Amino acid sequence: MTVLKRILAATGAVAALTISATGAWAQDCPHGDLDARYCDRDGDLIADIPEDASELLDPNPLIFAYTPVEDPAVYKTAWSDFLSHLEETTGKDVVFFPVQSNAAQIEAMRSGRLHISGFNTGSNPLAVNCAGFRPFTIMASKDGHFGYEMEIITYPESGIAGVEDIKGKQLAFSSPTSNSGFKAPSAILKSEYDLVAERDFEPAFSGKHDNTILGVANKDYMAGAVANSVMQRMIERDVIKPEQVVSIYKSQTFPTTGFGTVYNLKPELQAKIKDAFFSFDWEGTTLQEEFKKSGEEQFLEMNYKEFWDVIRKIDAANGVSYSCQ
Repeated sequence: MTVLKRILAATGAVAALTISATGAWAQDCPHGDLDARYCDRDGDLIADIPEDASELLDPNPLIFAYTPVEDPAVYKTAWSDFLSHLEETTGKDVVFFPVQSNAAQIEAMRSGRLHISGFNTGSNPLAVNCAGFRPFTIMASKDGHFGYEMEIITYPESGIAGVEDIKGKQLAFSSPTSNSGFKAPSAILKSEYDLVAERDFEPAFSGKHDNTILGVANKDYMAGAVANSVMQRMIERDVIKPEQVVSIYKSQTFPTTGFGTVYNLKPELQAKIKDAFFSFDWEGTTLQEEFKKSGEEQFLEMNYKEFWDVIRKIDAANGVSYSCQ
């Protein structure tokens, strides 16, 4: 056999070995829509906890973030009692990380700088698929009711009496990753009213729900798509007056912010964090004081596969991809 033939034969053997190994890995580590770094052997659509102990994290302090919907200073205070409980339950220090955008929040978890978090409805699937987020709970009322609606709001005497009147005007969204602040209204406007951004109306992005709500209330935006739970809390805090806004559309109920951990914390640490959520007594706490304004007073156990099904369908209708950049 010539040298060239031996090289070609060896190259073929290596290629065959690579293909075989890749196939074996794909069978051993199915991941569906998850990024290739994660496995989903049990089919629950979230990343499995690594089996290799060398891949597990046991950080101190733990970094906690709440979704960036309103003033971070308000929520640092609101979460203070819960974070003290989390410290007691885990035996670790906990630091509140005030994130400024959904993208920054997802990147922080993907890079290992964020360990426990609440991701808003729309960014939850991207956090699950790109950052290894494992959500397990949402907030609910004492009777178990949970969720919120997307509302399209305007201000009195804006000239917009119904959704059809948005045509030729401006509509404010929060951010492209937000369910109620972009994805759900985009799908609804297209399917129910044949209204498409850029073609039929001018889209504007405010960055956050509270910015949209304030913008509409102060007549900076003619109309806006918002989460009504955020709007209710702002009304309760006297940030805006209810008579400053008019609702022209209200959607079906969507799941609210999902809370969970990054996939590669030690299993026993993930169990302690989960226990902290479900053993927390809301009565008389800063968390109750803030969230009772929108009717939420307990943590309810949930699973991503079932609770976020409607959101994944909205994403599919909008052609949203969960591929990681």
